[in-house]
Amino acid sequence: MLARLLAITILSALPAAAQPVTVAALGDSLTQGYGLPQEAGLVPQLQTWLRERGADVTLINAGVSGDTTAGGLSRVEWTLTPEVDGLIVALGGNDLLRGIDPAVSRANLAGILEAARDADIGAMLIGIEAPPNYGEDYRAAFNAIYTDVAAAHDVPAIPSMLAPIVAAPEPLALMQPDAIHPNAEGVRVIVEGIGPEVLAFVDSLGACEGGCIAEQ
Repeated sequence: MLARLLAITILSALPAAAQPVTVAALGDSLTQGYGLPQEAGLVPQLQTWLRERGADVTLINAGVSGDTTAGGLSRVEWTLTPEVDGLIVALGGNDLLRGIDPAVSRANLAGILEAARDADIGAMLIGIEAPPNYGEDYRAAFNAIYTDVAAAHDVPAIPSMLAPIVAAPEPLALMQPDAIHPNAEGVRVIVEGIGPEVLAFVDSLGACEGGCIAEQ
């Protein structure tokens, strides 16, 4: 009996072990990996980056080229399969390209996060920023979507996926010829930029034992 009590005491004092976590990345061509070899896309590069820092995580590529926030909302329920523990929402780029009313995009993203909440699945939001040529009013309304929606639903947010490329010395060198989609090196720069916040998110889902190491 004493040995059993001692074992229970020791086990209860140990840090919680990491558990395998599966996260679906619901997005558009930026998530899907448009124009790149499969292993060079955002999802495989991000998964590798996270695992190298101790996260026991599998990312599911739920990116569909050309998808809008409305498309994401229409397929979120069948994306949230029983094995999914978390959801990364990275949509809005095609809404921007089509000039869709920011209020519509905002409502769609809110609907996606509500679906995740109803399924008891943690979520985070990754946005995109409108450039100046869209006009100040549209730009301000669009750029406010991600932080506002994330705050309203109490989820972490990265305002712009492409911010690390924009901040680079030669942004165009990190893009494919269409100047819309990143090349493989551009994806690497994105992953380095957004990685720490995604790591914190998967850690909150239980993917790390005693916390992951952001710097490697």
